[in-house]
Amino acid sequence: MLNRIRPALGRVLTPIGGAVARTGVSPNAITVIGTVGVAAGALVLFPRGQFFWGTMVITAFVLFDMLDGAVARVTGKISKFGAFLDSTMDRVADAAIFSGLMIGLYRDDREMLAGVALYCLVSGVVVSYAKARAEGLGYTCNVGIAERAERLIVALVAAGFDGLGVPYILALALWVLAALSTVTVGQRFATVHAQAKADPAPKPAPGRPAEPAEPAEPARPKAERRP
Repeated sequence: MLNRIRPALGRVLTPIGGAVARTGVSPNAITVIGTVGVAAGALVLFPRGQFFWGTMVITAFVLFDMLDGAVARVTGKISKFGAFLDSTMDRVADAAIFSGLMIGLYRDDREMLAGVALYCLVSGVVVSYAKARAEGLGYTCNVGIAERAERLIVALVAAGFDGLGVPYILALALWVLAALSTVTVGQRFATVHAQAKADPAPKPAPGRPAEPAEPAEPARPKAERRP
C-alpha cells in the first residue's frame, strides 16, 4: 500500500542522501548501522518494558536506514549485493522488533499478547519469504494489504503509545496485524497460484539459468526386466 508513495519519498531523501554521501559513508555501512541500531533498541529496551523509548530509538535508526538507497543512487554504488544485504538486514530488524516485544510482553505478564507478537513475527517472515520465493521462480508477487512498511508502522506506533500508558492499543494493533499478515499471505499464495495455473513452467529468475531436465532412465535389457 505504501509503495505508492515511494517515488515522492525518494525525491525527499535524495538531497539528504547527497549530504550523507559527502561524509564518505557507504550505503552498505548505513544498512548495517541502521540494523544494529534497530536491534539494539528492540532487544535492550523492549524486554525491559520501555516501549516508548524503544520505539523512539528504533524509529530513529529506521529513518537512518532509509538513506542507504538514496546514498547508493547519488554515489552510483547500486549493486546486487547491496540489495541482498538490505533485504537480509530488514529481516533481522523485523525479527528483533517482534522478539523484543514478545519478551517485554511476557515479562509484563501478558502471555497471550506475547503469543500474538510471536505469530506476527512468524507470519511476517512468511510474507517476505513468499515474495522472494515467487520471484526466484520467475513469478511476480507484489501484492498484499500489509507489507513490511505497514507492519512496522502499526507495531511501532502502538508500542510507543502503550509505553505512554494508553490502554489496549498495543493489544488491538497486534491482533489486527496478525489478521492482516494472514490475509497478505493468502493474497500472495492466490496470486502465485493463478500465475502457476496460467504458466505451469515458471521462468528462471534473472541471471539464473534454467535447471536442465533430468535424463530419462534408459530402458533395461529384456534379460534384466522382471516378469
